Amino acid sequence: MSFKDSLLGLLIVIIWGVNFLAIAWGLDGLPPLLMGALRFAFVFCVGFMFIKKPDIPLKWMVAYALAISFGQFAFLFSAMSMGMPAGLASLILQSQALFTLIFAALLLNEKIKFAQLLSMMVAGVGLYIIAGTGEDSSMTLIGFVLTIIGAASWALGNVVNRIISNKGFKPGIDLVIWSAWIPVIPFMLSSFIFEGPDLIMASLQSFSWVSFLALTYLAVAASISGYGLWSYLLGRYPAGTVAPLSLGVPIVGISVSAYFLNESITDMQWIGGSLVLLGLIINAFWAKLTLKLGFKKPVVKQV
Repeated sequence: MSFKDSLLGLLIVIIWGVNFLAIAWGLDGLPPLLMGALRFAFVFCVGFMFIKKPDIPLKWMVAYALAISFGQFAFLFSAMSMGMPAGLASLILQSQALFTLIFAALLLNEKIKFAQLLSMMVAGVGLYIIAGTGEDSSMTLIGFVLTIIGAASWALGNVVNRIISNKGFKPGIDLVIWSAWIPVIPFMLSSFIFEGPDLIMASLQSFSWVSFLALTYLAVAASISGYGLWSYLLGRYPAGTVAPLSLGVPIVGISVSAYFLNESITDMQWIGGSLVLLGLIINAFWAKLTLKLGFKKPVVKQV
C-alpha cells in the first residue's frame, strides 16, 4: 500500500473511531431510533446528488439495508442509549467479523478453517468476560446484548453484500447511499411505536446544533466519506490488505471516549477486550503468519 493510501487508511480508522463519540453526543438530544432515521435520510439526501444509482435489484438493496443499516444501527444506538459505553461499543461491534464467518458457513456453505475457529473461540472467551463485568462498571447487560445483536446484523449485511457480488454486481459506496432511504421507513415506524409521537415532536422542537453536527458527522464523515474511501482502497488492494485496518477502530474509539466522555474500562474488561482483539488478529493474519514461519507453502500457479 502506498504512503498516500496508508494515510487514507489511517483517516478511515480515525473517522470510524470518532463515530462512536458522535453517536454518544447525538443521543444526548435525540432518541436512538429517531436519530437513526435522520441519519440515513441525511445520507441519501446528500449522497444521491453526487453518486450514480447502482445496477442492483431492489430486493438485494432492501436486504442489505435492513441488515447492515437498520439492524446494525437500531440495536447499536439503542444499546448506547441503555448504558453501553461508546468505547466498549466500538470494540464489541468488531465481533461482526466472527459472526460473518458463522453466517457465511450457514448460509453460503463456506467452510470454517482452523484459524477461524480458533479466532472465534478466543474472541468468544473475551466477550464472555466482558459480559460478566456489567455490575463492576457503567456497562449494562442489556446494552451489551443489544451491541452483540447489532454486530450480528452487520455480519448478516456482509453476507448479503457477498451474495450481491456473487451474482455479478459490484456493491460499493453507491449501494450505501442509494439504499439509505430504505432504513428510514422501519426507523420511523419503530420510533413512532417505541419512542412515541410526543418524544419525536419534543426532540425535533428542541433540535440543537450539537445534534445537527452529530448527524452531519454520522452521515457525511462516517457513512459517505468513510465508506467511500473504504471502497476506493478495496478497489486498489486485496481485501486481506484492507480489512485488517478496521482493527484500529476500537483503539481510536476507546481513546476518544476516555478523553471526551471520561469513560473508564475495568481491568477485566481490558482482559476481555484484549482477547477479542487477539481473536480478530488471528482471523486477519493467521495465513500470513504461518506462511512466514514456513508452516504453509505458497501456492504457485502453473503456466
